[in-house]
Amino acid sequence: MCVTCNKAFSVKSYLITHQRIHSGERPFVCDICNKAFNLRSCLMRHKLIHTDERPYTCDVCNKAFRDKSHFIKHQRIHSRESPFVCDICNKAFSVKSHLITHLRIHNGVRPFVCDICNKAFNFRRYLIRHKHIHSSERTYTCDACNKAFSDKSNLIKHQNIHSGEPPYTCRVCHKTFRSHRSLKRHENFHHGEHPYVCYICNKAFSQKRNLMVHQRIHSGDRPFICTVCDRAFSQQGNMIRHQCRHIGERP
Repeated sequence: MCVTCNKAFSVKSYLITHQRIHSGERPFVCDICNKAFNLRSCLMRHKLIHTDERPYTCDVCNKAFRDKSHFIKHQRIHSRESPFVCDICNKAFSVKSHLITHLRIHNGVRPFVCDICNKAFNFRRYLIRHKHIHSSERTYTCDACNKAFSDKSNLIKHQNIHSGEPPYTCRVCHKTFRSHRSLKRHENFHHGEHPYVCYICNKAFSQKRNLMVHQRIHSGDRPFICTVCDRAFSQQGNMIRHQCRHIGERP
């Protein structure tokens, strides 16, 4: 069993390979460009870059691929096949790795751990972005006001201040948003998707914050306390309505 994320394996070699996710170890090195990989198969696939050999060709669009797995994934674009289905919310994916990533929404697994502060993340890109906090390096600079950022996405969000244009648009209703996260949250309403599932009663929600509010029913957590009478509430809106009664206002 992995001591970092408690994932279990039936074969010791699989555990050793898995632990490289957490340790960052990359023992397989390309003898041409010195790029390192955590799996031998990834190194072998990489070496095809140096030969430019593309033996797998799509018979629909003639696009060629170095790697057979990429070729198979590409073919699903034409067939619209999505064989990998989430057994919790039934969302389907054309690529298995996308399903594995998606499942972290439900199971809360965070396999990517910062080696400085031990904060854990469910996506590698979030860990990489987080590590900039520990560094003073700010490589992304706004060309309008010269403010510098450690993360490119934060620069893009900042630049919206100057342009005044929300960059993310819903393809269904054309409503615009300032962040990609807000757009995805909004699109769940159109698609009827409820990816956030309560592990106690299996009730599903389209937004994570709604799931968190719901789970207080099971936990009994009441974090919002009236400053007048100390009555506690599970939702902030209920507390505000309650406080209006003390001051004689209609909520």
